[in-house]
Amino acid sequence: MQRPSCHPGRSAQRGVEGSRAASASALFDLHCHLDFDPDTRAAAQVLAELGMGAFSTTVTPEGYERARGLLEPFGNVRVGLGLHPWWIADGRLGPQDVALFERLAKDERFIGEVGLDFGRDRAETRDAQVAAFERVARACAGGGKVLSIHAVKAAGEALDVLERAGALVGNACIFHWFSGASDELQRAVRAGCFFSINPRMLASKRGRAYAQAVPAERLLLETDAPSQAGERYDAPAEAARLAAMLEALADLRRTPRDDLAARIARTSRQLFASA
Repeated sequence: MQRPSCHPGRSAQRGVEGSRAASASALFDLHCHLDFDPDTRAAAQVLAELGMGAFSTTVTPEGYERARGLLEPFGNVRVGLGLHPWWIADGRLGPQDVALFERLAKDERFIGEVGLDFGRDRAETRDAQVAAFERVARACAGGGKVLSIHAVKAAGEALDVLERAGALVGNACIFHWFSGASDELQRAVRAGCFFSINPRMLASKRGRAYAQAVPAERLLLETDAPSQAGERYDAPAEAARLAAMLEALADLRRTPRDDLAARIARTSRQLFASA
């Protein structure tokens, strides 16, 4: 398919609230990486034309500044200020980047991707990751923010950090692709957290069980696409994946598809609304 011009059209400028995305069953991608697409603006434009909303997370503060400039014209997209734990673990992000995050976070509502990853060889950088995430959480204390949180073998620790900093109060904390233990899931539910579900999560028995257990008003959809810089965000294909996931979730939860779609869209619109 020929890609559209990178100049935002009227549908993008109207935003989610005034476009087809305001319909009861609108699709929202609550965790993606539009800035990985070589033509970020074109990807956002296609999303707008499809009536879709997106929470486009970033992985570094500098990446956030770039993505914010590219995506600012698009009312259907929210850009998250990121400090990804992988970049902390491998040294690509250092103290100056954490300090930049803290400065930017004062004026930003959408935060992500942030968190902890103690999987595989990243466990040895646990202390550095926790120290950075402590500063992230403190920068978000005070409320009014929407956070997309990465937690691999670290859900309990992530909740501990958020709780110590007071960042669970007044913020919408979204666990992206939750993979912790069942007691950690219940703890996060009690703390008022949200959960964004992607197709890969539904590929596992535990993921399907979690998707059934999350209260409907805390359930969100995500693609986590593209997976790396340089890949395209194929909006029509991702829309089809989200729609198929809605069907699967409705079957799992034994609820009418349209009712579930409306509930998830309503929650998504509430998170997208201005502070």
